[in-house]
Amino acid sequence: MKMREAAKLTNIGKLLERRGKELLGSSYKDPISSFSDFQEFSVSNLEFYWKIILEEMNISFSVSPECILRETPLHPGGQWLPGACFNPAENCLSLIGNRSLSDVVVITRDEGDGEAPVTKLALEELRSAVWRVAYAIDTLGLKKGSAIAIDMPMDVNSVVIYLAVVIAGYMVVSIADSFAPNEISTRLVISKAKAIFTQDFISRGGKKLPLYSKVIDAQSPIAIVIPNRSSTSSIKLRDGDISWHEFLERVDESNRKFEYIGVELPAEAFTNILFSSGTTGEPKAIPWTTTTPLKAAADGWSHLNIGKGDVVAWPTNLGWMMGPFLIYCTLLNGATMALHNGSPLGSGFAKFVQDAKVTMLGVVPSIVRTWKSTNCTAGYDWSAICRFASTGEASGVDESLWLMGRAHYKPVIEICGGTEIGGGFIAGSLLQPQSLSAFSTAAMGCSLFIIGEDGSPRPSDVPGIGELALGPLLLGASSTLLNADHYGVYFKGMPVWNGKVLRRHGDVFERTSRGYYRAHGRADDTMNLGGVKVSSVEIEKVCNAVAETILETAAIGVPPPGGGPDKLVIAVVFKDSEGSKHNLNSLKFSFNSALQKKLNPLFKVSHIVALPSLPRTATNKVMRRVLRHQFSQIGSKL
Repeated sequence: MKMREAAKLTNIGKLLERRGKELLGSSYKDPISSFSDFQEFSVSNLEFYWKIILEEMNISFSVSPECILRETPLHPGGQWLPGACFNPAENCLSLIGNRSLSDVVVITRDEGDGEAPVTKLALEELRSAVWRVAYAIDTLGLKKGSAIAIDMPMDVNSVVIYLAVVIAGYMVVSIADSFAPNEISTRLVISKAKAIFTQDFISRGGKKLPLYSKVIDAQSPIAIVIPNRSSTSSIKLRDGDISWHEFLERVDESNRKFEYIGVELPAEAFTNILFSSGTTGEPKAIPWTTTTPLKAAADGWSHLNIGKGDVVAWPTNLGWMMGPFLIYCTLLNGATMALHNGSPLGSGFAKFVQDAKVTMLGVVPSIVRTWKSTNCTAGYDWSAICRFASTGEASGVDESLWLMGRAHYKPVIEICGGTEIGGGFIAGSLLQPQSLSAFSTAAMGCSLFIIGEDGSPRPSDVPGIGELALGPLLLGASSTLLNADHYGVYFKGMPVWNGKVLRRHGDVFERTSRGYYRAHGRADDTMNLGGVKVSSVEIEKVCNAVAETILETAAIGVPPPGGGPDKLVIAVVFKDSEGSKHNLNSLKFSFNSALQKKLNPLFKVSHIVALPSLPRTATNKVMRRVLRHQFSQIGSKL
C-alpha cells in the first residue's frame, strides 16, 4: 500500500479526510502534507481539538464539562473539564463505538505455558470480574477515595483489581513488584494506603521470588493475597490479612453478576498515585486525576494509531506509568491488551507475541538489546506486527533497525513522556517520515521549547540543544504533588512565553537541522537506567554504605557513543590513601549486590573511577554535570 493511502487509514488520517478543510481551511491538502499544520492547530485551538478527540474516542460523561479548558492565574496548567463527572474505568468497560460483549479485550499466557493456546478474555468476562472485585472492595469498609496499593506482576488479576479500585471510587497506589521492603514502605506511608493487593510469590525462570513477605516487612496495612498459579499450598497469612478466595467469597452469590455502577468522579479527583524519582532521594508522589487516562488514551489514538482490531503488547508493570498507560490506551480505544505473565527477555515472550498475533509491540530499548544479543526471537513469526513503539530511555540506531527487521521493517514510533503528564510530550507519527532513534513532532496538544543559554526559548524552527520546557496547558498533567511543592518543581524560575510560564521537564533535547529531535538525557541529577528513572542521591546513599573506607560517591549516567540507555558510572572518593588501594572490581561487585538488593534488581554498575575529590560549586553542591563530561570518553569502553 502506498504511503499516502496508508496515511488516510490512520486515526488522524481518517479524521483529517473527513474534517481537514473545516479545521485547517483552504490550506488543507492531505493527511501527510497537513499533519504539522494539524499539530499546530491542536495547540492553538485546545478547546476545539480536545472536544473533537474526546468525541472520536467516545468518552462518556455522566455530567458534561462546562468547558474543555478554563485558564486562571492560580492554575498555570489551567483547569481541564471543569464541572465534568465520569469514571475512566467505567469507560474502559463500556460498549464504546461498535464494541460488543463478545469482543476479546485481553489475551494472556503465563511463563512456561508456551505450548498451550493463549487465554482470551471477552469484554463480558472482564466486566464480571471487575464488578465482583469492586463489590468485594466495598466490604473492606474503607472511605470512598481511600488509597489502595497494588504490588503485583502485570497480569489479568492486577488489571482487574486496578479497574475495580477506580470504578469503585478509590485511588490506586502503584508499587513495582521489584521493590525492596523499604521502597514499598516509603510509598505506602506517603500515599497513606489503607490496604494492599499482592501475591504470595512471583514465578520467573523457574524460581520463586517472594512478594508477600516483602509487603509484610514493609509493615503494610491489610493485605489481600493472591496465590501464584503454581502455589501448591496456602501460605500462612499475617493476622488480619485476607486470602484472595476469602476476599471474593465476601460477595453474595446473587450479586456477583450484577453490574457495578461506577462512582462518578469529578475531573480533578485522584484515581492513581504514581511515583517518580526526584533529586532529593524521596520519590515524588504524583496523583493522576480522572482526566489523566484521557491523555494516555489520546496518545495511543493519535501517535500509536491504536483502535479496534489492534492487539497491543508492552512489557511493563503497574508500578510504572506504562502499566496504567497500557490499560487506558488499549481499553479506551476499543483494542485488545496482550499480557505475558513472565520475563519478556526470552523465547517464551517472543512466542507469545507470535501466538497472540500482536499488531503493536511496545518496547524499552534495553529489552531490544537483550533480544538482539541472544537472538531469542529467531524462528518466531512477528508478521502481524504493524508498528513498534519505543519509550523509557534513549534507543540506539542499530537496535531499532534490528527490531524493525523482525517484522518486515515495520516502523518504530518513538515516544517520550513522563509520569507527571500521563503520556508523551514528544513522539513520532505514522503520517511523517521517521528517523531512527529520533522524534518527529511535539505530541498532539503539546508545545515544546528548547531553552537557550540566555535562559529564553530558542526559535522553534532553529537547530540547537538545551533544556526542554513544555507549554503549561496539558490535558491530564499533574497540578499537585503529595510530598513536594508542585509549582516549585515544575514552574518556579521558568521563562514566560506569550504571557504563560513554561513547564519544566528536565531533559536536554536537540533539534537537528532536518527538524527532528534527539534526547540527550536529564538536565538534573536524575538518570535513566534500563527504563527506570532514578536519582543520583538514591544510588549514592546505597553505595556510600558499602565499605567503611568510602568517603563519598557520585553516580553518573553516561550515554554510550552509539546511543542507547545510560551506563552507570560511580565516582568514589576514599577516606585515606589505604582506601584507594581497594580492589575496584571487588567494589563494583559489592555496589551491584547492594543496589540490586536495596533499590532495583535491574541496576548495574558498569565502571568505577577513583577520584581524590568531587568537583563542587561554591555552595558545596556536587557538580555531576562536570563529572558526566569527564566520563563521556568512558562510554566507548563500556
